[in-house]
Formats: sequence, structure tokens, C-alpha cells
Amino acid sequence: MPKRFCITGTCIPEKNYMVDISDRIDRIIQDYIENGKYFTINRARQYGKTTTLYLLERRLQKDYIVLSLSFEAADEYFHSLETLAEGLVLDIGECLQNQRVSEDILAEWNRPLSEKFPMRSLGMKISTLCRSSHKKIVLMIDEVDKSSDNQIFLSFLGLLRDKYLKWQQGKDETFQSVILAGVYDVKTLKLKLHPQEETKYNSPWNIAADFQIDMNFNCKDISSMLKEYESEYHTGMNISEVSELIYDYTSGYPYLVSRICQIIDERLAGTDTFTNKSAWTRSGVLTAIKILLKEPNTLFDDLTKKLLDHPQLKEMLQNILFGGIDFPYKRETPIIDLGVTFGFLKDKNGIVAVSNRIFETQLYDMFLAEMAVNNKLYMEASTNRSQFVVSGMLQMDLVMQKFYEYYEEIYADNDQKFIEENGRKLFLLYLKPIINGTGNYYIESRTRDNRRTDIIVDYKGKRFIIELKIWRGNEYHMRGEQQLFKYLDYYKEEKGYLLSFNFNKHKQSGIQELEYNGKRILEVIV
Repeated sequence: MPKRFCITGTCIPEKNYMVDISDRIDRIIQDYIENGKYFTINRARQYGKTTTLYLLERRLQKDYIVLSLSFEAADEYFHSLETLAEGLVLDIGECLQNQRVSEDILAEWNRPLSEKFPMRSLGMKISTLCRSSHKKIVLMIDEVDKSSDNQIFLSFLGLLRDKYLKWQQGKDETFQSVILAGVYDVKTLKLKLHPQEETKYNSPWNIAADFQIDMNFNCKDISSMLKEYESEYHTGMNISEVSELIYDYTSGYPYLVSRICQIIDERLAGTDTFTNKSAWTRSGVLTAIKILLKEPNTLFDDLTKKLLDHPQLKEMLQNILFGGIDFPYKRETPIIDLGVTFGFLKDKNGIVAVSNRIFETQLYDMFLAEMAVNNKLYMEASTNRSQFVVSGMLQMDLVMQKFYEYYEEIYADNDQKFIEENGRKLFLLYLKPIINGTGNYYIESRTRDNRRTDIIVDYKGKRFIIELKIWRGNEYHMRGEQQLFKYLDYYKEEKGYLLSFNFNKHKQSGIQELEYNGKRILEVIV
């Protein structure tokens, strides 16, 4: 069977094209497991946690006994202390049997638990097992936060903590290392002890070491996967260029990286539109991103659900995206910690930012879709979108001209506060139905603030740069024009677009073209 890109379940090196994370596995072993650390791998959904544990298990099995468990389908374990202890004995017994431990050790492990003190009895079993084994033992539990909101889970963590502390004092034998993997960090997780009690912080997992391994893929990581693919298919792709473009849009989020590659391989290469070679180009990558943003998937479904469950987080994201507001990055702030935990937010030079362009575009699309109902600008653009494409290419000059006309007709009399808060939204609402289905857009976060936003539109390989800005006087406006000329030079584009929202009583609205050092700007003032 040929290898495939994998986005569901565990990635298997013999079956799937994968990023080479062997260096990370080495670091986990050297820095954590060999040093007897207990730790949690807490990352957002579909971040490669399960695959990391699988590869770690494969590497460890030569020198360790590895007990690899999952709480994915273990809800019944958490009915009582007895059911949890019995369930763990069954699962660990199966792991021991698969690793061919001696019959004596297996028989001792499978002896009945004490009915009166099941957790204490489980603890004694662990001590006996670790004393009897000729290899050190590592315990891994995936999806550990599936049933983490009850006292029974606390009791299990308390058992591990108690044995760890006694082991450090030379009074007990226990696991060499314990790894708990999940979305939430159980070290600081809010645990609901009883339905009548308020949610409280009370986790005994304060013995855990901070897990500092970066699980994002960098350009080199993505290249390692594409090199393996290229060695089999010989597409002639520019691996470095394709890797950098995928990274630019995903910031290395593992699921997004793999899904883009999977779409190119399985849905674009060898079709009427793309040959096997042309699929692995900038045009192919952008087409795959467009497909990704339009398709339903569990990651985007989870994003939507989380924002419905946490309206404060949704409000913060809207303020960042549309208002250009900078929030200081502090994980101690609960709503920021939540956004980082879910994988939606990241630290960018001490400021909260959306974690990648894919999420950013998905959020823009989601928020704009909520606003599009009965919006006049959106309706106008959607109804007349065919006029903006001539011979298959977007006519951005006409887009800007028509926006000016519609805006002057519909919104010119609105007050300053309304436009300052909604100007970006209005233009994006207008732009979206025009490029929808063919082009991509994203907001250049390096230039976005509460006064200025740069929108980059990719349409069939052609790039358009549009700056949106609030008028703050002639001097500031002239500096904005100069910045855009420099920006065009940086992107090696000959023409750009400037949309200025001017609130002066005696403003001169209209359209004009500026030229400087061979670069041109079409400026629209409303």
C-alpha cells in the first residue's frame, strides 16, 4: 500500500508521510523520562499528542516497560473508586501481557484487589510490579481530561502523587515516569467536585514538571515530510518554497499542515486543473487552503462550539480582528489562558494574537457570515459579483470604485463612532462575496492596529494589497501613503490600494491615483 498523509488517529511511519520528530522524542526521553519526571502534554485538539505518545512508546520499549493507556472510551471507569481501580488493573494487565513479562509478575498483578480499599490496593500492586520488573516502567495515559471533573479522578492523581513523593524519599517503588496527555493541563485544571459545589482549583498534580517541548512544525519539519513524498513521486516541487508557504498560513499547526498536503495529494494532483507537478506550487497550495476553509471538519466545528460556549473569548477575538486592539499576553488571565489552551491564541512579542492565518480567516468568515444577513453592502456585492471578474481575473480597481459608490450611498451619513468600529467589517463584507470561491484573503498582522489594516488578496496567483486606515490628519495620512509604497516594494508589487475613512466635516471624498518610484496607489477616500 502506498503511503498517505494522515489527519485522523495515529500517524504510522510505515503507512503515512510524517514530519520527522525524532529530535523531539530524543529530548523528551533525555530531559524528562531519564530524569524521572512526571509531566503533562497538554495541547489543542489534533495537535499530534497521540502520535507523539505512540512514537515515544516505540522508542522506549527496548529499555522500558511501557504502559500505554487511554481514557478515550473509559467513562465507566469513573463511576466509583472500585471501577477505576479494576479498570486500570485490566488495562495495565493487558499491556504487561503484550510486552511478555514473566508469568509470575503477571499472576501477581492479576490478584484480586481489596474490596474495602481499592486504591490503596492498586498502589501496593504498582509498588510490587516496579520492584519485580527488571526494567523501569513508564505510564502513559492519553485523553486524560475526558473524565477529569470529579473526585474519583482526583483520587487517582493523589495516588500517583503520594507514591512519587515517597519514591523521591526512598520509601517506595513506583513508575519511572508518568505522562498524561490531553487538551487541558490537569496541573491547573478547574475540577468540579460535586454538582452543588462551585468549580474550584484543586489538583494534586503539582508534582509535574513543565513540558517545554514545542510541538508546532517549523519549515524544516514540513520539508522533512515533503522530501519523503518527493523521493517517491518526483514532482519537481520547490520543497523550501512550498514548506514556507504552508508554514506562513498554518504557523505549524500539525493538523492544518497535514490536511493541506493531503488535499494537494488526493484532490488536486493529477486532475484536469493541476498536474502532479503544478499541484505542488504556490497556486496549488492556495487552492488547497481555499478548499480547507470551505470544508466541514472537526477542528473548525470545535472552534465554533468553543466560541458559543465562551462568549468572552469570542468578543476578545472580534476586538483583535476588527478593532485592532492589543491585549497584553498573560496566561494568568483566564480568558487568554482558555484561548491558548484551545489553540486559538498565541504570544506575539508580548501581545495576544490569533495563532495562524487559517484560523484568522476562518474567524473572519464566521463573524462576517453572522453580519451578512440583510447587510446592504454584502447584498450589492453578491448580486453584482460577475462584473468584477473579466477574462477570469479580478478587477480590483472596479472593486474599489464600486465600494466607494455603494458606501457613499448607504453609509456616508453614519456617525464617526459607527464607522471607526465597523469600517473594516463593511469593506470585508463587501469584498468577501466577490472573491469567494476563487480567491483567498488574509489580514497582515504585522501592520494591523486600531488605525491601520493591510488586507492581502490572492486571486489565481495575482496578489492585491489593500490598506485600510482611519484618517488622523494630513501628516499622518502622508506617512500612511509612504508606508504603503514601502510595503509594495517589500512584496514586489507594482500597484496597491488605499482605503481611507475620513471624518473631517469638510473632507474631499473621491478616488485618485498616486505614483512614487514606479509604484502606483489607487486611493479611495470615503
